[in-house]
Order: sequence, then structure tokens, then C-alpha cells
Amino acid sequence: MKTVLPGQGFRFELDGRSLTIGAVVTFSRGRRDTSCVLSDEAVEKIRATRALKQDLILREIPIYGVTTGFGDSAHRQISASKTARLQQNMLRFLGCGTGPIASPEVTRAAMLLRANCLAKGTSGVRLELVERLLDFLNNDVLPLIPERGSCGASGDLVPLSYVGAALVGNVEVLHDGEVKESKEVLNELGLAPLELEAKEGLALTNGTSFMSAFAALAVWDAEELALVSDLCTAMASEALLGNRGHFNAFIHEQKPHPGQAESARVIRYLLADSELALDSEEIFVGDGLGGKEFLELERQVQDKYSIRCAPHVNGALRDTLEWVRRWVEVEINSSDDNPLFDAEGGRVQSGGNFYGSHITQAMDALKIAVANLCDLMDRQLELVVDEKFNAGLTPNLIPFFDEDSPEAGLHHGFKGMQLCCSAMTAEALKLANPASIFSRSTEAHNQDKVSMGSIAARDARSIIDLAQNVAAIHLLAVCQALDLRGIQKASPQTRAAHDLVRSRVPFLNGDRRMDTDIEEIVDLIRTGEFSKIVLPN
Repeated sequence: MKTVLPGQGFRFELDGRSLTIGAVVTFSRGRRDTSCVLSDEAVEKIRATRALKQDLILREIPIYGVTTGFGDSAHRQISASKTARLQQNMLRFLGCGTGPIASPEVTRAAMLLRANCLAKGTSGVRLELVERLLDFLNNDVLPLIPERGSCGASGDLVPLSYVGAALVGNVEVLHDGEVKESKEVLNELGLAPLELEAKEGLALTNGTSFMSAFAALAVWDAEELALVSDLCTAMASEALLGNRGHFNAFIHEQKPHPGQAESARVIRYLLADSELALDSEEIFVGDGLGGKEFLELERQVQDKYSIRCAPHVNGALRDTLEWVRRWVEVEINSSDDNPLFDAEGGRVQSGGNFYGSHITQAMDALKIAVANLCDLMDRQLELVVDEKFNAGLTPNLIPFFDEDSPEAGLHHGFKGMQLCCSAMTAEALKLANPASIFSRSTEAHNQDKVSMGSIAARDARSIIDLAQNVAAIHLLAVCQALDLRGIQKASPQTRAAHDLVRSRVPFLNGDRRMDTDIEEIVDLIRTGEFSKIVLPN
């Protein structure tokens, strides 16, 4: 068969056991000059288990989904002559997805994860099937996959059926920026539609690759949000003339959650040498009460919880990410298929590795942690824009206008931005409701306990998207506040972040629409630009 690969560039070698989240993100988002090939080890294992499958079929052993029907039809055995047609029909009856079409990056990731699963060499498929999947990936031929329709129990059957249908030439695909029939694209690449053999339709659909694609991207983005949230806290502390002593190492060594300690370390680094957020001993100097029995302090001894306790909130996210990342990387390097062929033992074994419980639990936890981060940033924003709490800054961060200025009283600055931020935060909190507890008995009570993994992972994606927009509004607000306060007094690290924001969005010198401003900063967050300039060594 013909293998089509693009020009020279970085190649991922798939072996079914060493794929990382970083590699998934690089391939799915940085498509230029990247391609995938199978390792020699994977090729050998794929051939061995396919030979075992063929031998077991000839011996007329009933094999689930190969020589039997699917699901509750597993007690109906068919002859070897019908096994190919069974797989073709599977792709047809599962073609019932609904809802929005998955983004190109999610589709690329899902296809990459499916190929990596098959590269483990336990699925019994032909080498040609995996190579054809890689042909599609390497030439960026992307099936249009509806997002809805998976219960996450027998894998992501409905969404992944569109991958198989694309390989056989039966659905629309996105290629070169155009929606085309997959048969047309196959012809352009000099390839014929693939004819499935026994087990191959099931091997393509019976796994967790769709939910895991969302999960891998979500983990990557949430890690960036953890840094951005710490940056927001540092800049808000400066804008509010806060006490950076709240982040001193001694405090957090007494409650040594690793994520909390790391968050405090990052904020401490970001606030080093700030002339706005001072340490406790720098704030309260002088003669004490000076002989008086009462004194109204000019600055607070303690900042409000959304500033002072920020490492505790973000620390929970960081610690959640530590085990969520581990779970997701185990999942994307697993045989999440059924049945599995043991070439060394000469057996085929049925189980439930397609069940998405670990992804569901991980994404439910990540959803809650990121939604909490939205709430934290929303509360910090309230302090910065509200003249009752912002330590002398203007109401809603409008420019300073003289009372006799013709502009006085006309501008409302960040009032609309705070409304938008609060709305998105509420939406994130609503979506944080765990999906894992909503199991439904389905498929004639064969799938009587299901994971709802793709729903949890899609919700995590949505919450992270909301959080990126919340963070963008926060960053715009604190940059405005620091301009009003005197950016030259900010720390070198927060000035660098301020300069990055100002490279995209100017100071707000009067009311204007700000939706495009938000988009600009979201782009900086999604591409990791803030971590490149402010991440401590």
C-alpha cells in the first residue's frame, strides 16, 4: 500500500507506551512539519496479533465482536465469511452523532490516540489499517465528528465511528480548509477506500480516544491557567497596594501541600522588588502608636481572602493536575480496546478497558478546580474595579478626569467587563457539576453502568475556555489599574507581563468596545506567552 507523508519535519514514533500530553498538544496544535510513524516494535506486534486473530477465526472460536454480534447480541455467532460485513455495518449504525463538530485540534488528537492504542499491538488489526490512519493524520485529513453521542462506557463508539467511516470513504472530511467527501480526498492522495476486515471497525471505535483527546488538551491548558492565575494574583496585589508577606515561604512551609507551596513561590517571585505590594515589615514602620491609644492604619494588615488565600485555591488546582496528568498519560498509552489478543499466550480475552472511568473522574475533578479558579479571579476583579475596595483607584478603572472635564461622568470603564466576567464565572460553576454520577443503563441493559467520560471531558474543555476569557478580562483590568497606579513602581516581572498585554491592547482612555481586546489576550494565554516571560526558574 502507498504511505503518504509530508515533507521533512519532526516525526513522532508511535509505540503505544511513550506518548506524552506535550506530544499530543504539539501534534494537534502545531501541525506544521510534524508527522507520525510506527515504531519497528509496534509493527511486529501488530502483525503477530493479527495472525493470531486470523487463526482463531479459522478455528470457529466465538470471539466477541469478531465472530459474534455487538453488545447484547454477543450470543449470536456468525461465520468467518460474514466478519468483514459485520464491521462495515457497525460504522453505519453508529453514524448518529449530533451537536457541534469537534474542532480540528480535538480530531487530530483523537486520531493520534487511536493510532497509538492500535500501535500497542493487542487489537488484532492489520498493519495497513494503522498506516492508513496515519496517512490521514499526516496529510491533515480530518473527519467531521459530532461531539455528542458517547456514554463513555464501550468507549466513544459514536464519535469514533466517524474516523472509521472516513477511512472507508463514507463521510465528509476537512482537508486543505475545505469540507470534501472522504472518497474524493482518498483519490487526491492516490489511495483507495479501505475495506475493513474482522475486528477492525470495533478496534477503531471501541476505545476512549475521543474523551482522552479533550482531556489531554484540557490538562495542558489548565497548567497554563495555573501560572496565569498566579500572575493575576500578583498584579492584583500590586494594584490594591497589598501585603506580599502573605506569600512568604515560612507560611506555606507550615502547610506543605506541594501545589500551594509552588503557587506561593511563583507569586513571591513575581512580586520581588515591587514598590506597590510590600512585605509586612516594609508596610508597618515607624513609632507604632506614637503614644496614642488608637490609630487608623493607612494600609490593611491582611488582604482579603481572594488575594491572601490565592495559593490555597490555585494550589488545589496544581495538586489536582499532578495526578490528573498521570492518569491521562496512562490512558493514552493503554489498550482501551476489547477484545484483546495475547500473541504470546495464543489467546483472545474480553474485558472492559474501553470504560472511561479514570478520564471521567479526572475531568470531573479538573472541572471543579478550574471553576474555582474562575471564581477566585472574578472576586479579585471585583476588588480592583470597585472604588469601595480598590485603595483609591478610579471607579471601574476609568481614566482620571478633572471635575470640570467635558468627559467627566460619561465613562464607565470596566463595568461591562465585570458583568461579562461574572456571567462566565457563573456558567463555569454550573458546568462543574460532575458527569460521572449520571450513569444511564443503555444498550438493552448490556451497558448497564457507563462512565459519561466524553461529557465530563467536553465540560472540562468548556470550563477552561471560560477560564481563559475570565483571566483575559482580569489581566486587562490589572494592567489598567497598574497604569493608573504607576506602572514604574511594579515589579520587573509584572512589568514584563504588562508590556506583553500592552503590545496587543492599549490603555483604556475612554469607553470603547472591548470584545476584541479580550480575544487578543486569550490568544496570548492559549499560546503560552505569559509563561514564557514570567515563569520562575
